[in-house]
Amino acid sequence: MTIDFPKRFLVETWGCQMNELDSQRLSSQLMQEGILPTSDPQQADLILLNSCSVREKAAHKAYSRLGEYRLLKEKRPGLLLGFCGCVAQQEGDQALKRVPDLDFVIGPARVGELRQILRQRLVGKRVVATGFPDAAERNYDMDTLSREGTHKGMVTIIEGCNKKCTFCIVPSTRGPEQNRPLDDILSEVRHLLDFGFREIELLGQTVNHWRDPATSADFAVLLDRVASLDGLDRLRFVTSYPRDFTQEMVDQFARHSNICPYLHLPVQSGSDRVLKMMGRGYATELYFDLIERLRKSRPGIALSTDIIVGFPGETEQDFQLTLDLLSRVRFASVYAFKYSPRPGTAALRLNQPEVPLEDADRRLQTLFSLQREIQTKINQALVGEVFEVLVTSLGKSAGTLTGRTPCHRVIHFEHDTATSYIGSLIDVKVERAYPHSLIGSTVLPGWPEQIDRSRSSLPIVS
Repeated sequence: MTIDFPKRFLVETWGCQMNELDSQRLSSQLMQEGILPTSDPQQADLILLNSCSVREKAAHKAYSRLGEYRLLKEKRPGLLLGFCGCVAQQEGDQALKRVPDLDFVIGPARVGELRQILRQRLVGKRVVATGFPDAAERNYDMDTLSREGTHKGMVTIIEGCNKKCTFCIVPSTRGPEQNRPLDDILSEVRHLLDFGFREIELLGQTVNHWRDPATSADFAVLLDRVASLDGLDRLRFVTSYPRDFTQEMVDQFARHSNICPYLHLPVQSGSDRVLKMMGRGYATELYFDLIERLRKSRPGIALSTDIIVGFPGETEQDFQLTLDLLSRVRFASVYAFKYSPRPGTAALRLNQPEVPLEDADRRLQTLFSLQREIQTKINQALVGEVFEVLVTSLGKSAGTLTGRTPCHRVIHFEHDTATSYIGSLIDVKVERAYPHSLIGSTVLPGWPEQIDRSRSSLPIVS
């Protein structure tokens, strides 16, 4: 059976920044074949669903979405449908059995093989490409990657994860750690800066566990080298593991003002007992000590975190310790979720009582309520402050723009949108504050004697 060569493609992405970058890699390969992107499924000859399996509901939603695309394929038999990402890696051959109209399956470590897989499908083969080839066998194709926008460039420095967190499926869907060489990373960042990118975000499941394969240089060395490159306005990185943060890494926040005053540092629970059952490898005292050192190095740094409520065996006392942690640390934002059992994870074998769904729901809402109060107070303390904002998009209202502060807060502000300011750095004064965003106004020339562009700190709110 021969299938017509597709002319248009659509990639739908769910999940983390790693998935976003994988989708950009998928897109670049298709565009090199002369296949053009579209945002309209009705126009697409090839649809790729890049899935996330961190939570059970996400996997169910991925299959539901594939079912919707199957209905579209019934009307257009020539439509090709590819299943990518972590759920694809997890399901493998089962995905082809579960979705008979599915054309191919690609795991995250095999993203660079899309063109070869597509050619096999065009001559009638249904392909499952999963597993984890060695780093030398992986094709990154970074020089031709189809970046979204021209202001923020994401750069993978480490793939996979060697941690043994009992709730996490990532090691089985992303595989063991694979570190990219320091010189390759620096070369990619320079390439992005040469093309005018203002902000670089270094990516990895445990980004601060990166080591150079040749020299064993650690993440502190990498931060220092990248932050020192000419033309780099902003440097971010995600996701960090608390236990892997050395003092040398902390010191980089003080050494380089272009390392953004923001850090995502997942804690998962405020209970040492639960952290031990989670296999996190640290206690809350280590986490509190790290927060103190980070805030000493970069006063006012904005911190965000991940929290799981309702982990098997979590008691009301354990949950109260998590609330106590929120009150003590005062995060700028929190991503919290109910525990979701994932296949093959050790949490399923802990022999701990399940937390009733109604209790988990109540705990999650209690946590959100407390965090909303904290965020509101923190953001309100920013009113009157001036930030150098990186414009990311047009606002939803006419005559407005949307951007990110160095501390990663979303800010909306009025501005002349007749000119494209996307990718520009604009001084914006915070006028109003809400729990999840700020409202500001452009600072006109002449104000700036009050603006310190080298500022590396934010107000500390108790």
